[in-house]
Amino acid sequence: MPAVTNIRCNAPWKKNNLAIATRLTLALADGVATLPEAGRIAVFTPRVGADLSALPMDRVQVITPLKPDYDYFAGLGYDCAIAPEGRYGAAILCLPRAKARARAALAEAATVTDGLIIVDGLKTDGIESVLRDCRRRVAVSAPLSKAHGKIFSFAAGPEFADWAATTAQPIAGGYVTAPGVFSADAVDPASRLLADSLPQALGAHVVDLGAGWGYLSARALERAGIARLDLVEADHAALACARQNVTDARAQFHWADATVWKPDARADSVIMNPPFHESRSADPDLGRAFIRAAAGMLKPSGSLWMVANRHLPYETTLAQSFTSVSEVAGDTRFKILHASRPVRQSR
Repeated sequence: MPAVTNIRCNAPWKKNNLAIATRLTLALADGVATLPEAGRIAVFTPRVGADLSALPMDRVQVITPLKPDYDYFAGLGYDCAIAPEGRYGAAILCLPRAKARARAALAEAATVTDGLIIVDGLKTDGIESVLRDCRRRVAVSAPLSKAHGKIFSFAAGPEFADWAATTAQPIAGGYVTAPGVFSADAVDPASRLLADSLPQALGAHVVDLGAGWGYLSARALERAGIARLDLVEADHAALACARQNVTDARAQFHWADATVWKPDARADSVIMNPPFHESRSADPDLGRAFIRAAAGMLKPSGSLWMVANRHLPYETTLAQSFTSVSEVAGDTRFKILHASRPVRQSR
């Protein structure tokens, strides 16, 4: 077995890199976890920047539904998949933040793995809770604590079958969602506020950036003037739900990173409720990237309609990217921003 060093899972990639890599390295050295001499190794949900170079690349398959992470590891030459393909000798789970998604990934790993499952995560992402739950079901190794996180392992088995993800779950309004996607239990109130605030005339070509499970698009398509609406979403599970929620023939679906995706023709309007979390702390940089992406795909007369938490400072980026910016609606929690006539038309 090769020495396993410098592997980082689960944290934002600019933070805690060495410490988190050390956690797995120490776990392997101390016997908390071992990897088999042969057989494929599944690495579930690693994030952009995770260094897997110490693992034998020809044995590793990265499994993630998130397009930016998928593209990152595919670009490095790793075999990547949206879902498991066949059997694995061992699995490493880089714990996702969403509890439902973490449980589903663990259940999936237990189903397709013949050997050990290694679970690594930060305390802020719920590793303590997952560890307690696992201890109630299986014999778990002594966990190793390091860098505000823990790592532990157990033998794969059928004990987590009830954690398996359902294909779809109905919510109010006749929509379906899936465990772990954004706003899985109900329509997001910010998205509802934006949908209620959209003008009747959005133009013939509309783009929904970060479309999620399709609520904004479904509401926008109530307008007869739209000829084409592109739903752009990085989460494959959410996009699968959007295909069920938006059955209008005018809709086109794109599994893509919204910050780099480009339409084949410039759009009249972009609508969006951009994400602002890479960890538990608010980080508006992702929203700013969405704004710049929107400006780059609009016609010279095009408009952006977006909703944001009131405390998020997007106005400077909007002013840099558009000629006209205004707040057109809102409440104590959210603001509806309208920006028109993009400053730059780079493609």
